Amino acid sequence: MTTVAGNAGAAGAPGKQGLGSIAARLERLPHSRWHVKVRFLIGAVTFFEAFDQLLAASALPVLIKDWHLSTGQATFAVTTGSIGMLLGALVAGWLGDRIGRVRTVALGVAITGLASLAVATANGIELFSLFRFVQGLGIGGVVPVAATYINEISRSDKRGRFVLLYEMIFPAGLAAASLVAVWVVPNLGWRAMFILGGLPVLIAVALPKHVAESPRWLLSQGRVEEAEKVIARIESEVERAVGEPLPEPGPAPVAETGRGRLRDLFTGRYLRRTAVLSGLWFIAYYVNHGISTWLPSLYTKNFGLDLTTALVYTLLSNITGLVGTFVVALLIDRIGRRPALVAALGGTALTLGILAMVGVTSGLQVALFASCTTFFVYAINAGLYLYSPELYPTRNRATGAAFGGLWNRLGVILGPITVGAIIGSGSGLGLVFAQLAIVAVVGAVIALFAVETKGRTLEELNA
Repeated sequence: MTTVAGNAGAAGAPGKQGLGSIAARLERLPHSRWHVKVRFLIGAVTFFEAFDQLLAASALPVLIKDWHLSTGQATFAVTTGSIGMLLGALVAGWLGDRIGRVRTVALGVAITGLASLAVATANGIELFSLFRFVQGLGIGGVVPVAATYINEISRSDKRGRFVLLYEMIFPAGLAAASLVAVWVVPNLGWRAMFILGGLPVLIAVALPKHVAESPRWLLSQGRVEEAEKVIARIESEVERAVGEPLPEPGPAPVAETGRGRLRDLFTGRYLRRTAVLSGLWFIAYYVNHGISTWLPSLYTKNFGLDLTTALVYTLLSNITGLVGTFVVALLIDRIGRRPALVAALGGTALTLGILAMVGVTSGLQVALFASCTTFFVYAINAGLYLYSPELYPTRNRATGAAFGGLWNRLGVILGPITVGAIIGSGSGLGLVFAQLAIVAVVGAVIALFAVETKGRTLEELNA
Protein backbone atom coordinates (compact mmCIF):
# COMPACT_ATOMS: atom_id res chain seq x y z
CA MET A 1 0.00 0.00 0.00
CA THR A 2 1.22 3.51 -0.66
CA THR A 3 0.90 6.76 1.20
CA VAL A 4 -0.94 9.84 -0.01
CA ALA A 5 2.31 11.40 -1.13
CA GLY A 6 3.12 8.24 -3.03
CA ASN A 7 -0.29 8.28 -4.63
CA ALA A 8 0.14 11.82 -5.81
CA GLY A 9 3.40 10.84 -7.43
CA ALA A 10 1.98 7.66 -8.93
CA ALA A 11 -0.79 9.63 -10.50
CA GLY A 12 1.71 11.54 -12.58
CA ALA A 13 3.22 15.00 -12.52
CA PRO A 14 0.86 17.92 -12.96
CA GLY A 15 -0.20 18.35 -16.53
CA LYS A 16 1.07 14.97 -17.80
CA GLN A 17 -1.98 12.81 -17.23
CA GLY A 18 -4.28 15.71 -16.58
CA LEU A 19 -7.93 14.97 -16.03
CA GLY A 20 -7.33 11.22 -16.25
CA SER A 21 -4.95 11.40 -13.28
CA ILE A 22 -7.38 13.38 -11.15
CA ALA A 23 -10.24 11.04 -12.09
CA ALA A 24 -8.23 7.93 -11.20
CA ARG A 25 -7.34 9.37 -7.80
CA LEU A 26 -10.97 10.25 -7.08
CA GLU A 27 -12.14 6.82 -8.24
CA ARG A 28 -10.02 4.92 -5.68
CA LEU A 29 -11.17 6.94 -2.64
CA PRO A 30 -13.12 4.83 -0.13
CA HIS A 31 -16.29 6.33 1.31
CA SER A 32 -15.36 8.42 4.34
CA ARG A 33 -16.30 11.31 6.63
CA TRP A 34 -15.10 13.70 3.93
CA HIS A 35 -17.78 12.44 1.54
CA VAL A 36 -20.39 12.69 4.29
CA LYS A 37 -19.33 16.24 5.17
CA VAL A 38 -19.46 17.48 1.58
CA ARG A 39 -22.74 15.73 0.88
CA PHE A 40 -24.20 17.26 4.06
CA LEU A 41 -23.09 20.83 3.22
CA ILE A 42 -24.22 20.70 -0.41
CA GLY A 43 -27.30 18.83 0.78
CA ALA A 44 -28.19 21.70 3.13
CA VAL A 45 -28.22 23.98 0.10
CA THR A 46 -30.47 21.61 -1.82
CA PHE A 47 -32.78 21.19 1.19
CA PHE A 48 -33.53 24.90 1.40
CA GLU A 49 -33.84 25.25 -2.38
CA ALA A 50 -36.56 22.59 -2.26
CA PHE A 51 -38.13 24.24 0.80
CA ASP A 52 -38.29 27.58 -1.00
CA GLN A 53 -39.61 26.06 -4.21
CA LEU A 54 -42.78 24.78 -2.52
CA LEU A 55 -43.54 27.93 -0.53
CA ALA A 56 -45.86 29.39 -3.15
CA ALA A 57 -48.03 26.25 -3.21
CA SER A 58 -48.37 26.38 0.57
CA ALA A 59 -49.33 30.06 0.51
CA LEU A 60 -51.65 29.88 -2.50
CA PRO A 61 -54.88 28.81 -0.71
CA VAL A 62 -54.54 31.75 1.68
CA LEU A 63 -53.64 34.24 -1.05
CA ILE A 64 -56.59 33.19 -3.20
CA LYS A 65 -58.91 33.94 -0.29
CA ASP A 66 -57.24 37.07 1.14
CA TRP A 67 -56.40 38.78 -2.15
CA HIS A 68 -59.50 37.48 -3.99
CA LEU A 69 -57.42 35.97 -6.78
CA SER A 70 -58.94 34.48 -9.90
CA THR A 71 -57.66 31.15 -11.25
CA GLY A 72 -55.67 33.10 -13.84
CA GLN A 73 -54.03 35.31 -11.20
CA ALA A 74 -53.16 32.30 -9.04
CA THR A 75 -51.61 30.58 -12.05
CA PHE A 76 -49.61 33.73 -12.81
CA ALA A 77 -48.28 33.87 -9.24
CA VAL A 78 -47.01 30.31 -9.53
CA THR A 79 -45.70 30.66 -13.07
CA THR A 80 -43.49 33.71 -12.48
CA GLY A 81 -41.32 31.74 -10.08
CA SER A 82 -41.01 28.97 -12.64
CA ILE A 83 -39.98 31.42 -15.37
CA GLY A 84 -37.27 32.67 -13.02
CA MET A 85 -36.11 29.08 -12.47
CA LEU A 86 -35.93 28.55 -16.23
CA LEU A 87 -33.73 31.60 -16.78
CA GLY A 88 -31.71 30.81 -13.65
CA ALA A 89 -30.93 27.32 -14.95
CA LEU A 90 -29.61 28.75 -18.23
CA VAL A 91 -27.37 31.33 -16.61
CA ALA A 92 -26.16 29.09 -13.79
CA GLY A 93 -25.14 26.31 -16.16
CA TRP A 94 -22.91 28.72 -18.04
CA LEU A 95 -21.54 30.19 -14.81
CA GLY A 96 -20.90 26.75 -13.33
CA ASP A 97 -18.63 25.89 -16.26
CA ARG A 98 -16.91 29.30 -16.18
CA ILE A 99 -16.45 30.41 -12.54
CA GLY A 100 -16.80 27.05 -10.81
CA ARG A 101 -19.41 24.81 -9.22
CA VAL A 102 -19.09 26.04 -5.64
CA ARG A 103 -19.12 29.77 -6.40
CA THR A 104 -22.18 29.38 -8.62
CA VAL A 105 -24.06 27.41 -5.97
CA ALA A 106 -23.21 29.99 -3.28
CA LEU A 107 -24.40 32.86 -5.50
CA GLY A 108 -27.68 31.11 -6.29
CA VAL A 109 -28.35 30.34 -2.64
CA ALA A 110 -27.79 33.97 -1.67
CA ILE A 111 -30.27 35.15 -4.32
CA THR A 112 -32.84 32.57 -3.19
CA GLY A 113 -32.67 33.56 0.46
CA LEU A 114 -32.73 37.33 -0.05
CA ALA A 115 -35.62 37.10 -2.51
CA SER A 116 -37.60 34.95 -0.06
CA LEU A 117 -37.31 37.71 2.53
CA ALA A 118 -38.51 40.20 -0.08
CA VAL A 119 -41.55 38.02 -0.92
CA ALA A 120 -42.55 38.19 2.76
CA THR A 121 -42.96 41.98 2.41
CA ALA A 122 -45.24 41.82 -0.66
CA ASN A 123 -48.64 43.51 -0.25
CA GLY A 124 -50.17 42.44 -3.55
CA ILE A 125 -49.98 39.82 -6.25
CA GLU A 126 -47.75 41.99 -8.48
CA LEU A 127 -44.89 42.36 -5.97
CA PHE A 128 -45.36 38.78 -4.80
CA SER A 129 -44.91 37.55 -8.37
CA LEU A 130 -41.93 39.82 -9.05
CA PHE A 131 -40.01 38.66 -5.98
CA ARG A 132 -40.91 35.03 -6.70
CA PHE A 133 -39.41 35.51 -10.16
CA VAL A 134 -36.14 36.69 -8.60
CA GLN A 135 -36.25 33.82 -6.12
CA GLY A 136 -36.75 31.43 -9.02
CA LEU A 137 -33.52 32.67 -10.61
CA GLY A 138 -31.63 31.34 -7.59
CA ILE A 139 -33.55 28.08 -7.19
CA GLY A 140 -33.33 27.17 -10.88
CA GLY A 141 -29.58 27.66 -10.96
CA VAL A 142 -28.50 25.98 -7.76
CA VAL A 143 -29.92 22.47 -8.01
CA PRO A 144 -28.41 21.27 -11.35
CA VAL A 145 -24.99 22.76 -10.57
CA ALA A 146 -25.00 21.22 -7.08
CA ALA A 147 -25.90 17.84 -8.62
CA THR A 148 -23.02 18.28 -11.08
CA TYR A 149 -20.59 18.81 -8.21
CA ILE A 150 -21.78 15.72 -6.34
CA ASN A 151 -21.41 13.65 -9.53
CA GLU A 152 -17.85 14.82 -10.00
CA ILE A 153 -16.65 13.67 -6.58
CA SER A 154 -18.38 10.25 -6.79
CA ARG A 155 -16.92 6.84 -7.66
CA SER A 156 -18.34 5.30 -10.82
CA ASP A 157 -19.23 1.93 -9.22
CA LYS A 158 -21.38 3.54 -6.52
CA ARG A 159 -22.24 6.86 -8.13
CA GLY A 160 -25.94 6.14 -8.40
CA ARG A 161 -26.44 5.41 -4.72
CA PHE A 162 -24.09 8.20 -3.60
CA VAL A 163 -25.80 10.87 -5.71
CA LEU A 164 -29.36 9.70 -5.07
CA LEU A 165 -28.92 9.48 -1.30
CA TYR A 166 -27.81 13.10 -1.59
CA GLU A 167 -30.81 13.83 -3.83
CA MET A 168 -33.11 12.58 -1.05
CA ILE A 169 -32.43 15.95 0.54
CA PHE A 170 -34.58 17.62 -2.11
CA PRO A 171 -37.83 15.72 -1.43
CA ALA A 172 -36.97 16.03 2.27
CA GLY A 173 -36.98 19.80 1.78
CA LEU A 174 -40.33 19.59 0.01
CA ALA A 175 -41.73 17.45 2.83
CA ALA A 176 -40.33 19.85 5.42
CA ALA A 177 -41.98 22.79 3.67
CA SER A 178 -45.32 20.97 3.77
CA LEU A 179 -44.84 19.92 7.40
CA VAL A 180 -43.88 23.39 8.58
CA ALA A 181 -46.73 24.91 6.57
CA VAL A 182 -49.28 22.71 8.39
CA TRP A 183 -48.64 24.71 11.57
CA VAL A 184 -47.03 27.97 10.43
CA VAL A 185 -49.52 29.09 7.72
CA PRO A 186 -52.70 28.74 9.85
CA ASN A 187 -51.05 30.18 12.98
CA LEU A 188 -48.40 32.68 11.86
CA GLY A 189 -49.47 33.39 8.30
CA TRP A 190 -47.89 32.73 4.92
CA ARG A 191 -45.31 35.51 5.33
CA ALA A 192 -43.62 33.58 8.14
CA MET A 193 -42.92 30.74 5.70
CA PHE A 194 -40.98 33.07 3.41
CA ILE A 195 -39.04 34.51 6.34
CA LEU A 196 -37.90 30.96 7.14
CA GLY A 197 -37.00 30.62 3.47
CA GLY A 198 -34.41 33.37 3.96
CA LEU A 199 -32.16 31.14 6.08
CA PRO A 200 -30.06 29.95 3.09
CA VAL A 201 -28.31 33.34 3.10
CA LEU A 202 -26.25 32.01 6.02
CA ILE A 203 -25.25 28.93 4.01
CA ALA A 204 -24.16 31.06 1.07
CA VAL A 205 -21.56 32.76 3.27
CA ALA A 206 -20.20 29.52 4.75
CA LEU A 207 -20.16 27.27 1.67
CA PRO A 208 -17.00 28.49 -0.16
CA LYS A 209 -15.03 28.26 3.09
CA HIS A 210 -15.88 24.64 3.80
CA VAL A 211 -16.36 22.97 0.39
CA ALA A 212 -13.41 22.68 -2.00
CA GLU A 213 -13.94 23.31 -5.69
CA SER A 214 -14.31 20.27 -7.94
CA PRO A 215 -10.79 19.12 -8.90
CA ARG A 216 -12.17 17.76 -12.17
CA TRP A 217 -13.45 21.24 -13.05
CA LEU A 218 -10.23 22.98 -11.98
CA LEU A 219 -8.17 20.74 -14.23
CA SER A 220 -10.54 21.18 -17.16
CA GLN A 221 -9.87 24.92 -16.85
CA GLY A 222 -6.09 24.42 -16.99
CA ARG A 223 -5.70 25.27 -13.29
CA VAL A 224 -3.43 22.27 -12.74
CA GLU A 225 -1.68 23.40 -9.55
CA GLU A 226 -4.96 24.20 -7.83
CA ALA A 227 -6.41 20.86 -8.88
CA GLU A 228 -3.38 19.02 -7.53
CA LYS A 229 -3.58 20.87 -4.21
CA VAL A 230 -7.30 20.16 -3.86
CA ILE A 231 -7.01 16.44 -4.66
CA ALA A 232 -4.02 16.08 -2.34
CA ARG A 233 -5.97 17.75 0.47
CA ILE A 234 -8.95 15.48 -0.16
CA GLU A 235 -6.70 12.40 -0.17
CA SER A 236 -5.13 13.44 3.10
CA GLU A 237 -8.50 14.00 4.78
CA VAL A 238 -9.88 10.69 3.50
CA GLU A 239 -6.78 8.80 4.64
CA ARG A 240 -7.06 10.27 8.13
CA ALA A 241 -10.74 9.35 8.23
CA VAL A 242 -10.28 5.70 7.18
CA GLY A 243 -7.14 5.22 9.28
CA GLU A 244 -5.08 3.45 6.63
CA PRO A 245 -3.12 4.26 3.46
CA LEU A 246 -5.12 4.69 0.29
CA PRO A 247 -4.88 2.14 -2.52
CA GLU A 248 -2.95 3.10 -5.62
CA PRO A 249 -4.96 4.75 -8.40
CA GLY A 250 -6.11 2.55 -11.24
CA PRO A 251 -5.34 3.23 -14.89
CA ALA A 252 -5.95 6.85 -15.81
CA PRO A 253 -9.05 7.29 -18.02
CA VAL A 254 -8.61 9.05 -21.33
CA ALA A 255 -8.33 12.76 -20.60
CA GLU A 256 -10.90 15.13 -22.05
CA THR A 257 -9.79 17.84 -24.42
CA GLY A 258 -11.17 21.11 -25.78
CA ARG A 259 -13.17 24.01 -24.43
CA GLY A 260 -16.86 23.79 -23.72
CA ARG A 261 -19.35 25.42 -26.10
CA LEU A 262 -23.13 25.42 -25.93
CA ARG A 263 -23.40 24.12 -29.49
CA ASP A 264 -21.50 20.97 -28.44
CA LEU A 265 -24.72 19.80 -26.75
CA PHE A 266 -26.34 19.51 -30.18
CA THR A 267 -23.63 17.82 -32.23
CA GLY A 268 -22.43 14.24 -32.63
CA ARG A 269 -23.43 11.75 -29.96
CA TYR A 270 -24.54 14.55 -27.64
CA LEU A 271 -27.49 15.46 -29.86
CA ARG A 272 -29.31 12.23 -28.98
CA ARG A 273 -28.41 12.57 -25.32
CA THR A 274 -29.65 16.15 -25.16
CA ALA A 275 -32.89 15.35 -27.03
CA VAL A 276 -33.77 12.38 -24.79
CA LEU A 277 -32.80 14.23 -21.64
CA SER A 278 -34.82 17.32 -22.57
CA GLY A 279 -37.94 15.26 -23.19
CA LEU A 280 -37.58 13.37 -19.91
CA TRP A 281 -37.02 16.54 -17.88
CA PHE A 282 -40.01 18.28 -19.43
CA ILE A 283 -42.40 15.37 -18.89
CA ALA A 284 -41.25 14.58 -15.35
CA TYR A 285 -41.81 18.13 -14.14
CA TYR A 286 -44.92 18.74 -16.24
CA VAL A 287 -46.55 15.84 -14.39
CA ASN A 288 -44.98 16.64 -11.02
CA HIS A 289 -45.96 20.30 -10.86
CA GLY A 290 -49.19 19.82 -12.73
CA ILE A 291 -50.24 17.86 -9.66
CA SER A 292 -48.35 19.38 -6.73
CA THR A 293 -48.99 23.06 -7.46
CA TRP A 294 -52.76 22.70 -7.40
CA LEU A 295 -53.23 20.01 -4.74
CA PRO A 296 -53.69 22.29 -1.69
CA SER A 297 -56.15 24.47 -3.61
CA LEU A 298 -58.05 21.46 -4.99
CA TYR A 299 -58.48 20.07 -1.50
CA THR A 300 -59.86 23.35 -0.12
CA LYS A 301 -61.81 24.68 -3.12
CA ASN A 302 -63.12 21.53 -4.85
CA PHE A 303 -63.58 19.22 -1.87
CA GLY A 304 -64.25 21.76 0.89
CA LEU A 305 -61.45 20.55 3.19
CA ASP A 306 -60.02 22.87 5.81
CA LEU A 307 -56.54 24.30 5.23
CA THR A 308 -54.81 22.10 7.82
CA THR A 309 -56.21 18.89 6.30
CA ALA A 310 -55.23 20.06 2.81
CA LEU A 311 -51.65 20.68 3.93
CA VAL A 312 -51.49 17.32 5.75
CA TYR A 313 -52.60 15.54 2.55
CA THR A 314 -49.91 17.46 0.63
CA LEU A 315 -47.35 16.38 3.22
CA LEU A 316 -48.36 12.74 2.68
CA SER A 317 -47.52 13.06 -1.01
CA ASN A 318 -44.10 14.48 -0.24
CA ILE A 319 -43.34 11.69 2.24
CA THR A 320 -44.11 8.99 -0.32
CA GLY A 321 -41.92 10.88 -2.78
CA LEU A 322 -39.08 10.68 -0.27
CA VAL A 323 -39.61 6.91 -0.03
CA GLY A 324 -39.57 6.62 -3.82
CA THR A 325 -36.24 8.45 -3.98
CA PHE A 326 -34.77 6.11 -1.36
CA VAL A 327 -35.94 3.00 -3.21
CA VAL A 328 -34.45 4.11 -6.53
CA ALA A 329 -31.18 5.03 -4.74
CA LEU A 330 -30.86 1.41 -3.59
CA LEU A 331 -31.67 -0.07 -7.01
CA ILE A 332 -30.26 2.19 -9.72
CA ASP A 333 -26.65 0.96 -9.61
CA ARG A 334 -27.95 -2.61 -9.98
CA ILE A 335 -30.63 -2.28 -12.63
CA GLY A 336 -29.27 0.74 -14.50
CA ARG A 337 -30.54 4.22 -15.31
CA ARG A 338 -32.69 3.37 -18.33
CA PRO A 339 -34.74 0.54 -16.72
CA ALA A 340 -35.28 2.67 -13.61
CA LEU A 341 -36.59 5.63 -15.63
CA VAL A 342 -38.85 3.47 -17.80
CA ALA A 343 -40.32 1.69 -14.75
CA ALA A 344 -40.91 4.91 -12.80
CA LEU A 345 -42.59 6.67 -15.73
CA GLY A 346 -44.71 3.58 -16.37
CA GLY A 347 -45.76 3.51 -12.72
CA THR A 348 -46.68 7.19 -12.90
CA ALA A 349 -48.85 6.63 -15.99
CA LEU A 350 -50.56 3.61 -14.44
CA THR A 351 -51.43 5.38 -11.17
CA LEU A 352 -52.79 8.50 -12.84
CA GLY A 353 -54.66 6.46 -15.44
CA ILE A 354 -56.44 4.42 -12.77
CA LEU A 355 -57.46 7.59 -10.91
CA ALA A 356 -58.88 9.07 -14.11
CA MET A 357 -60.83 5.90 -14.94
CA VAL A 358 -62.36 5.28 -11.49
CA GLY A 359 -63.48 8.90 -11.19
CA VAL A 360 -62.39 11.62 -8.81
CA THR A 361 -64.86 11.53 -5.94
CA SER A 362 -63.15 12.77 -2.76
CA GLY A 363 -60.15 14.60 -1.39
CA LEU A 364 -58.92 11.47 0.39
CA GLN A 365 -59.05 9.48 -2.84
CA VAL A 366 -57.00 12.14 -4.64
CA ALA A 367 -54.53 12.24 -1.74
CA LEU A 368 -53.96 8.48 -1.89
CA PHE A 369 -53.47 8.34 -5.66
CA ALA A 370 -51.38 11.53 -5.67
CA SER A 371 -49.15 9.99 -3.01
CA CYS A 372 -48.66 6.85 -5.14
CA THR A 373 -47.86 9.09 -8.10
CA THR A 374 -45.22 11.10 -6.22
CA PHE A 375 -43.54 7.83 -5.19
CA PHE A 376 -42.73 7.30 -8.87
CA VAL A 377 -42.35 10.93 -9.95
CA TYR A 378 -39.77 11.79 -7.30
CA ALA A 379 -37.80 8.69 -8.29
CA ILE A 380 -37.76 10.01 -11.87
CA ASN A 381 -36.66 13.49 -10.81
CA ALA A 382 -33.86 12.22 -8.58
CA GLY A 383 -32.73 9.81 -11.29
CA LEU A 384 -32.49 12.65 -13.80
CA TYR A 385 -30.30 14.74 -11.47
CA LEU A 386 -27.94 11.77 -11.38
CA TYR A 387 -28.22 10.99 -15.08
CA SER A 388 -27.86 14.49 -16.58
CA PRO A 389 -24.27 15.28 -15.47
CA GLU A 390 -23.14 11.78 -16.49
CA LEU A 391 -23.92 12.51 -20.15
CA TYR A 392 -21.57 15.46 -20.69
CA PRO A 393 -17.81 16.16 -20.43
CA THR A 394 -16.40 18.24 -17.57
CA ARG A 395 -16.02 21.34 -19.71
CA ASN A 396 -19.76 21.32 -20.48
CA ARG A 397 -21.20 19.30 -17.60
CA ALA A 398 -22.93 22.10 -15.69
CA THR A 399 -24.26 23.62 -18.91
CA GLY A 400 -25.62 20.26 -20.06
CA ALA A 401 -27.23 19.51 -16.70
CA ALA A 402 -28.70 23.02 -16.53
CA PHE A 403 -30.05 22.76 -20.09
CA GLY A 404 -32.08 19.82 -18.83
CA GLY A 405 -33.15 22.15 -16.05
CA LEU A 406 -34.44 24.57 -18.67
CA TRP A 407 -36.81 21.89 -19.98
CA ASN A 408 -37.93 20.92 -16.51
CA ARG A 409 -38.80 24.57 -15.90
CA LEU A 410 -40.87 24.59 -19.08
CA GLY A 411 -42.68 21.59 -17.64
CA VAL A 412 -43.08 23.39 -14.34
CA ILE A 413 -44.67 26.33 -16.18
CA LEU A 414 -46.90 24.47 -18.64
CA GLY A 415 -48.06 21.72 -16.26
CA PRO A 416 -49.81 24.06 -13.79
CA ILE A 417 -51.08 26.29 -16.63
CA THR A 418 -52.69 23.31 -18.39
CA VAL A 419 -54.18 21.94 -15.19
CA GLY A 420 -55.41 25.40 -14.21
CA ALA A 421 -57.05 25.83 -17.63
CA ILE A 422 -58.85 22.48 -17.34
CA ILE A 423 -60.04 23.29 -13.82
CA GLY A 424 -61.16 26.76 -14.89
CA SER A 425 -63.08 25.37 -17.88
CA GLY A 426 -65.16 23.11 -15.64
CA SER A 427 -64.23 19.99 -17.67
CA GLY A 428 -63.78 17.90 -14.54
CA LEU A 429 -60.81 16.58 -12.58
CA GLY A 430 -60.88 13.26 -14.43
CA LEU A 431 -59.56 15.01 -17.52
CA VAL A 432 -56.76 16.57 -15.46
CA PHE A 433 -55.38 13.20 -14.42
CA ALA A 434 -56.05 11.50 -17.78
CA GLN A 435 -53.94 13.98 -19.73
CA LEU A 436 -51.14 13.72 -17.15
CA ALA A 437 -51.21 9.91 -17.54
CA ILE A 438 -50.88 10.20 -21.33
CA VAL A 439 -47.91 12.53 -20.98
CA ALA A 440 -46.23 10.03 -18.61
CA VAL A 441 -46.70 7.24 -21.20
CA VAL A 442 -44.88 9.39 -23.76
CA GLY A 443 -42.08 9.82 -21.23
CA ALA A 444 -41.73 6.06 -20.76
CA VAL A 445 -41.32 5.63 -24.52
CA ILE A 446 -38.66 8.37 -24.67
CA ALA A 447 -36.76 6.71 -21.78
CA LEU A 448 -36.33 3.56 -23.91
CA PHE A 449 -33.86 5.55 -26.04
CA ALA A 450 -31.72 6.70 -23.08
CA VAL A 451 -27.99 5.86 -23.11
CA GLU A 452 -27.04 3.54 -20.24
CA THR A 453 -24.32 4.97 -17.96
CA LYS A 454 -24.22 2.45 -15.10
CA GLY A 455 -20.75 1.64 -13.73
CA ARG A 456 -18.76 3.82 -16.16
CA THR A 457 -16.56 6.75 -15.19
CA LEU A 458 -17.51 10.23 -16.33
CA GLU A 459 -14.41 10.26 -18.53
CA GLU A 460 -15.25 6.91 -20.17
CA LEU A 461 -18.73 8.17 -21.02
CA ASN A 462 -17.33 11.27 -22.70
CA ALA A 463 -13.93 10.24 -24.09
